[in-house]
Amino acid sequence: MLSRRSLVMLPSLSLTTTRPSPLFFFSFTKFPSTNSHTLRRPLLHPTTTTTTTQFTRPSPLFFFSSLSAASPIHDSSSSTRLSKKASRKARRESPEGLLKLKLDMCSKHGDVVEALRLYDEALRDGLNLVLLHYNVLLYLCSLDRNRGSHVLNRGFEIFQAMVVNKVVPNEATFTSLARIAAAKEDPDMAFDLIKKMKGFGIVPKLRSYGPALFGFCEKGMAGKAYEVDSDMVEAGVVAEEAELSAILKVSGVCNNAHKVYETMHRLRAAVRQVSETTAGVIEDWFKCEEAKKVGLENWDVSKVREGVLKGGGGWHGQGWLGSGEWRVVSTQMDGTGVCQSCGEKLVCIDIDPKETENFASSLTNVACQKEVKADFVRFQEWLQRHGPFDAVVDGANVGLINQHSFKFSQLNMVVKQLRQMSPSKRLPLVILHKNRVTGGPAQHPNNKKLLEHWKNSGALYATPPGSNDDWYWLYAAVSCKCLLVTNDEMRDHLFQLLGTSFFPRWKEKHQIRLSFAQREPTLHMPPPYSIVIQESEKGSWHVPTITGDDLETPRQWLCATRPRDASWTDLGDCMGLDYHLKGWRPLFFLWNTGDSVSHF
Repeated sequence: MLSRRSLVMLPSLSLTTTRPSPLFFFSFTKFPSTNSHTLRRPLLHPTTTTTTTQFTRPSPLFFFSSLSAASPIHDSSSSTRLSKKASRKARRESPEGLLKLKLDMCSKHGDVVEALRLYDEALRDGLNLVLLHYNVLLYLCSLDRNRGSHVLNRGFEIFQAMVVNKVVPNEATFTSLARIAAAKEDPDMAFDLIKKMKGFGIVPKLRSYGPALFGFCEKGMAGKAYEVDSDMVEAGVVAEEAELSAILKVSGVCNNAHKVYETMHRLRAAVRQVSETTAGVIEDWFKCEEAKKVGLENWDVSKVREGVLKGGGGWHGQGWLGSGEWRVVSTQMDGTGVCQSCGEKLVCIDIDPKETENFASSLTNVACQKEVKADFVRFQEWLQRHGPFDAVVDGANVGLINQHSFKFSQLNMVVKQLRQMSPSKRLPLVILHKNRVTGGPAQHPNNKKLLEHWKNSGALYATPPGSNDDWYWLYAAVSCKCLLVTNDEMRDHLFQLLGTSFFPRWKEKHQIRLSFAQREPTLHMPPPYSIVIQESEKGSWHVPTITGDDLETPRQWLCATRPRDASWTDLGDCMGLDYHLKGWRPLFFLWNTGDSVSHF
């Protein structure tokens, strides 16, 4: 919240009449007045030359003062006469409203030239520009990546006008300015703007940090990039793949092996599967000269195994192991998780039962906000009476796979197959919307009989009208700690509301996908290994990419190994056991033996 007397420092700006600089320098002074609301106005200090009029720089920083988010003044008597609808129409059709509409169209088409023309026209006409106008203009200017472009200079000019007119900036304003600074290859200014943003009480977003972070990384300024990264962590902003990939790349270029190792584990925790671009950055590191030099030749095996147990499996965090040149290849895993290149077997990383409980609680909270709470609570009570189940079926999705209309026969084939494979031989829970069980194909006598059978067996739940059945089948699968049958990739906004890194891990271990060949269903079970970056006890690395989906196309992995003494043999290799979070145990899987393993 800004007070009328708050002072916030921003990067300095200078101005000439011949060529606007990307930076303007001005300060504010208060003119004498008996009015307590006197505004501080910019005081520019000119010095004349024979060719141009140039302003001196009174300070390396200019100051915002007396900024307030005052509302436009309206005639109260006319406002009361106008209805809300008429008022909205009047605002839309006002010169300022029409300007906003035109600027929005420029934003949609990326037309900065037309936007600047409209801006100049608005200045001539004396229009009262507000934050929305300025933000669109700054955004469009920030799209120009030509360092010497006059468009970038115009962006700073527009910002100067915004300051003079006492328009309070927001996060979008600062982010656009940071992008303009980065386009002029000035990441220091971009980072400084983030710091000033905090002075306004504005919380930076991930996009706010991007210009500074990527700018420093592109210049090879690793130390500065790490400083931005630390500021992000302090602000609670979580880096995603693009940011981590940039940090990884600059760390490799600067031969900072420790930072590369740290970032690899951040990728493992936050991203799991990487893009081809990031895979290329990782491959470049393993092939560089510095990578050959780092690593322990003789390490404490017990300490490494202790790290694996402590971390939950799939990594140890003890640093680079081994020495010498890395062998880096693109490969695939077989059905059991054995690397087709090096022969190492990937592990299945357990999910902490407490995490599952917390996720189920979070899911309930979000669902009750999006659904009629009484309806969802009623479903939870029904599930407590009839559950738990060995599997949950997204009925609408299964009945429509490869079909133009819903097929109960197709759904029934999947239900029968699941029942046959179930250790308890119990019917899975079928979730269908009420419309699916009352109208259309449901009226056919055979389908009526089938639905009645499922209902009497306590294996069918019809979600109420107006509800989204996705919340119901997802909650049922999570709360029952069982498998979920659906080809829904669960990537839309609904699932993004869950906002947790747990969800991708849960989905990987619980989702059964389907394919049909000659109308016969094939169930594709969750893999018996975790599709995530894995660091083995022997020092090798396996990095999954997003290339391939393991259903129609095998997923591509990056395998990085070092030569090792053939006489060194892991205890697990001798016994043929699978190393798991809970210790060494035989490699076989039971259906629904807890949330750690959910395989047939």
